[in-house]
Amino acid sequence: MSQRKDDHIAFALEQQVKNNDFDRFRFVHTSIPSTSLDSIDLRTTLGPFTLNVPFFINAMTGGSNQSFEINEKLAQLAKACDLAMATGSVSIALKDPSLSDAFTILSKVNPEGLRIANVGAGSRSDKLNQAVDLVNAHACQIHLNALQELIMPEGDKNFSSWWNDLEDCVLHSKVPIIVKEVGFGMSPHTILKLESLGVKMIDVSGQGGTDFAWIENQRRSHSLDFFNGWGHSTLESLLSVKGRTHVDLIASGGIRGALDIAKALASGAKAVGLSSYFLKLVTNHSLQEAITQVEQLKNELKMILCALDAHDIESLTKVDFILDADLDHRITKLKETF
Repeated sequence: MSQRKDDHIAFALEQQVKNNDFDRFRFVHTSIPSTSLDSIDLRTTLGPFTLNVPFFINAMTGGSNQSFEINEKLAQLAKACDLAMATGSVSIALKDPSLSDAFTILSKVNPEGLRIANVGAGSRSDKLNQAVDLVNAHACQIHLNALQELIMPEGDKNFSSWWNDLEDCVLHSKVPIIVKEVGFGMSPHTILKLESLGVKMIDVSGQGGTDFAWIENQRRSHSLDFFNGWGHSTLESLLSVKGRTHVDLIASGGIRGALDIAKALASGAKAVGLSSYFLKLVTNHSLQEAITQVEQLKNELKMILCALDAHDIESLTKVDFILDADLDHRITKLKETF
């Protein structure tokens, strides 16, 4: 299984950045802002948490020697830049405790940081709470990866218990839960049904970034290429439920920089998770270079808010923007499905 984790890292690094729906979104320009750059406030609330920065290191990897080295660097970066950090799936370490170091390294390096554990859908609350204890986590993601499992040669093909398992976790988790897709987006039906189940935080994790269908297809002898690019984009997922849900939404999937972060926040996300961005950052740069780039990312985001006359994240959700006809049409059609 650790070889599979290393395969995921290698193929995620190999994937090329491409255009996505964030390129179909434009802000309406403000010629005379009434704020100043120094007054911009990047704090946001996510469930019971206050984040000093509205983006964080999202679920990525764990369970191999390479994963340990990456998570150690990510934890160092999180500490230096005051970022929350989510682990990859902890399930592998619950099966094989010798792999625990790739997850416990987060609290050793950054004991004061906000840590988010991660387990797969189909996990019951006892397993989820074990993962929370191992990571010493403040919250736990439950990732939804049905399509990935279908394509994965060794993947699970039985999802019949998932809704019942989710309900058990909502009722008995010792920490707040985040239900998270893995790059295929979420329909309004799924988001609103999760809300009815009692889920308070949802990461829509849309199509347009790391494509786990493509990754798993690289590992198959017979490729299922028709699944590559499957799903709903991050903006489709966010905007199809904006104003229709009280869940705190997280945007991930296809986020390439400060402008995409601003667009996701304006579309209704309370926070933004980045995975491949940070993976490439710590893989290709020294820690100090990575810190410098993250601080620049914060400054760029502040500049965008200032240009839009938005003094904080809440006011950013009220700025005007324009969608191209194709994206607007798809969002309208998605709204009609529920």
